[in-house]
Order: sequence, then structure tokens, then C-alpha cells
Amino acid sequence: MATEAVATSMAEDEKGRKPVAKRWRFLPLLLIVAGLGFGYAMGWHRYLTLEFLADSRLALKALVSANPVAAPLGFTLLYAVAVAFSFPAASVLTIFAGFLFGWLFGAVLAVIGATAGATALFLAARTAFGGFLKERAGGAAARLSQGFERDAFSYLLVLRIAPFIPFFVVNIAPAVFNVRLRIFVVATLIGILPGAFAYAWLGQGVDSVLVAARRAGREVAVGDLVTPEITIAFAALALVAALAAVVRKVWMRAA
Repeated sequence: MATEAVATSMAEDEKGRKPVAKRWRFLPLLLIVAGLGFGYAMGWHRYLTLEFLADSRLALKALVSANPVAAPLGFTLLYAVAVAFSFPAASVLTIFAGFLFGWLFGAVLAVIGATAGATALFLAARTAFGGFLKERAGGAAARLSQGFERDAFSYLLVLRIAPFIPFFVVNIAPAVFNVRLRIFVVATLIGILPGAFAYAWLGQGVDSVLVAARRAGREVAVGDLVTPEITIAFAALALVAALAAVVRKVWMRAA
């Protein structure tokens, strides 16, 4: 009788905890949304623009020169926080990195910061929505979820390279499909390499563009730096990754 009473008590306690856990699972995502709103309310997004870089480029260069260790670490942390809170500034920050640290070192810092921030956002979204399609949806949505899980690496690689898909969308979508953390991190790390090196290379030579825009009395935009050839190159890379995924799937079915 005593054993049955303990078992019943534990079962009731477990039932009582479950709704609480479900409520708390949205907390990380709510904190990110609140942080993003607070950042915009404080005007911090203005510091993540090429206009700010144009106004402060000499001061930023001096700051980096005076702090050869703290500056790269601080920049990487700033990049990770900006990505984690979904500020739409990944491309601009990578240009910052190339301008301040050179294209190679800047690209490495951008990749580390972007991967860390994306992983934090992914984990927050997975805590809130992990397994959502698998549990709630059926039919085509369930098959899509299963397909994404089976070929998650290939799908993520294509989405990362594609130049027209917002970075934060690719951080959240895999969480809905319950993609494993290791696959997400590796695919993110590899998928953002082309863009990181390209934008850091643009950033290394952005000074002349900023000066020309200032003399013309207008604000410089990312579109002033990104040529159609670069956009086409990103699209071609995404297509190659997509074709590789298709070939792999056909090969596995034939085997």
C-alpha cells in the first residue's frame, strides 16, 4: 500500500510539473523577442549600419589598433549577440569585420560569431517548438518534417548558401523540424563560409566606397558593394549544393 501511495504521488507530481515545463519552454524565445524590441527602442540598431561605419571608421580603426586582443574578442561577442537576437545585420557586420581586421581574420571572426549566435537562437527556438510538426501535423507536413530530418545537412547547406533567404529564418526553421544540434552547427559553419569571405573581402576595400558616398552626400548601402556577379555566384553555389543533395538521394535509393 505504501509503495502504491508513493507511485501515485509521483505520478500526480509529474502531471503537475508537465504544464509548468510547457509554459517555461517559451521563455528563451520570449527573452530574445524582448531583447530585440528593447534594442530597437534604445536605437542600438543604428550602430549596425554602414552609415555608422562611415561616420566612425577612423575611431574604430584606432580602437582596434589600441586593443589587439580585446577588440577581436569583443567584436565576435557583439556579432554573436546581434545574431542571437535576430538583428538583421549579419552582412553589414561581416563587412565591418573585413574593414577592421582584414578579409581573412575578419571572415574567421564573423564565422565564429555567426555560428555561436545562430546556435543560441536555434536552441531557444527548439526549446519552444522542437518536434512541433512531428507532434501536431500530418500528411504532407509530416512527410516534409521527416524528409528534412533525414537530409537535414543538405537542406541546411542549401539554405545557408542561398543569398535570398534571411539568416534568422534559417536559424529558426530547423528547430521546428527537430534537427539535431550537431548537424545544425556543422551545416551552419560550412554554409556561411562563402558569404563570410565574400563580404569580408568587400569590407576590406569599403573605405573608398564610404568616402565616395560621403562626398556625394548620400548614405552607402550594402547594395553599393554587392555586385550582381557576387549574387549570381551565391545562387550558383546554392544550386550546386541542391544538386548534390538530389544526387545523393537518388544514389541512396538506387543502392
